Amino acid sequence: MEKTWNIKESGDDEKIEHLSNVLNIDRFLSNLLVQRGVETFDEAKAFFRPDFEHLHDPFLMKDMDKAIDRLDTAVENKEKVFVYGDYDVDGTTSVALVFSFLRPFFDNIQFYIPNRYEEGYGISYKGIDHFAEENCSLVIALDCGIKAVEKIEYAKEKGIDFIICDHHTPGDVLPAAAACLDPKRKDCNYPDENLSGCGVGFKFIQAYCKRHKLDYHKVYEYLDLVAVSIASDIVPIVGENRVLAYYGLQKLNTNPCIGLKHIIKVSGMQGREIGISDIVFKIGPRINAAGRIDSGGDAVDLLIAENEEMAGSMSIDIDKCNDTRKGFDRDITQQALDLISSNEKLKNKKTTVLFEPEWHKGVIGIVASRLTEYYYRPTVILTESKGLATGSARSVEGFDLYKAIDHCSDLLENFGGHMYAAGLTLKIENIPEFQRRFEAFVEKNITPDQLIPQIDVDEEIGLRDINEKFFRILKQFRPFGPGNLKPVFVTKRVFDYGTSKKVGKDQDHLKVELIEEKSGSIKQGIGFSMGPDLDNLQTGNPFDVCYTIEENVYNGRSTIQMMLKDMKFPYAEGN
Repeated sequence: MEKTWNIKESGDDEKIEHLSNVLNIDRFLSNLLVQRGVETFDEAKAFFRPDFEHLHDPFLMKDMDKAIDRLDTAVENKEKVFVYGDYDVDGTTSVALVFSFLRPFFDNIQFYIPNRYEEGYGISYKGIDHFAEENCSLVIALDCGIKAVEKIEYAKEKGIDFIICDHHTPGDVLPAAAACLDPKRKDCNYPDENLSGCGVGFKFIQAYCKRHKLDYHKVYEYLDLVAVSIASDIVPIVGENRVLAYYGLQKLNTNPCIGLKHIIKVSGMQGREIGISDIVFKIGPRINAAGRIDSGGDAVDLLIAENEEMAGSMSIDIDKCNDTRKGFDRDITQQALDLISSNEKLKNKKTTVLFEPEWHKGVIGIVASRLTEYYYRPTVILTESKGLATGSARSVEGFDLYKAIDHCSDLLENFGGHMYAAGLTLKIENIPEFQRRFEAFVEKNITPDQLIPQIDVDEEIGLRDINEKFFRILKQFRPFGPGNLKPVFVTKRVFDYGTSKKVGKDQDHLKVELIEEKSGSIKQGIGFSMGPDLDNLQTGNPFDVCYTIEENVYNGRSTIQMMLKDMKFPYAEGN
């Protein structure tokens, strides 16, 4: 599929020149810094050397004093406490962090993860009834609860207080909880509103340490969990999150908790450096798989494990859940692609809306994402649950999916989400009309450019500019993520050196060796799923490449290689 390359404007020339001089780095790297809002020596020092001193005072968060007061009362009165969180990665890491920290302070503390299929996201009435039966008087809710106004009122009637630690946008009315910690509250002046749910939980226990003058290292030992939540929940890795992710990755690579150590082992990542992308593609999916296939509580059990043998056994079980999840994902994705490819009418639409009652509810969000990538158009994947059609929706860059679904709201039982992702439920008999109206709205409102995949390119450089010093400094831009994405480069007019070839079991990947026309510099690279482009490379004409720069470690030897994202062949013979 043809992609559009959007090359960013270069930063302010004077600022680039200044950084190049004071940091002794080339202009390409200085430009990357300026693009990221780093313009002075002190800002560069904070960027390249994150420090715990850059963390904000947790008591700047609205209601933090109330939260610690209520927790102190619970400790003093030896109350029964439950730690509650959702079944996804952010929820389960949040619960593991707060439960593990508070466990020594309570004789009677438990955790609770709602069942994905019976209770859904967030605070559940079933959970509250369970707490009441257990004579629980305090629930600490993590990564959820900020909109649970009626449910918190229901809990109060049963004598149960809530401390809410959330990072989602609140509604107009806050729940009547003992405390509502959420940096996105309109009346909260906390300096950083981009924390993950686990990050808010971290600030909560950090505040407890500060109140009681405990060693902060008691909190820092849980930063591996915070890093996993930051990466998996795709929050901006800037500001406080950059500090937390930076040190969390250090902990993950040197001394992870027992549970994460065994997840790393079953993921096949022992002995190599783990980065944000490894969390996103290896660790996070395994934690998520427990809630998708079985129970999110299993993930928490593993993350709080104190016994090596038990953790080893649990990690194998979760890895099996992930294999099952991948099987569902692969099979349903292929079924969906087959449905579209065999129907010309479906192929030519501006949207994808598919319903199959037997599809597994736990993976339809993943399938929606995969189909959006493949056909690059707003996508809704539906399955049957409790007599209704329920599903997940995903969008393309720049198109407001939530607005399109809201346009059909009279056909829906409920829906929620944001611009790029949503969940919805409707009666099965309403699906054809929803398909028609959703398609009509998208066709009318989407632009042709929004139906073409976009690649944002940081800058154009030459192959000759990629050397050991350049890459050594580029690595210090890590951790990469939203707000500080891995830099994407373009180099124009390169040639195949004559050694490029197809690789992989199915010969669908491309291993290249490219030479730059102007300098004669040669660089190697890999392009996944780009095998069909080999013929275009071998015409003898120049072409342009779009890529990131990676480290390839093989047999203990490290080399720099390009990770190809796209190629263009705009030059006719002789041009």
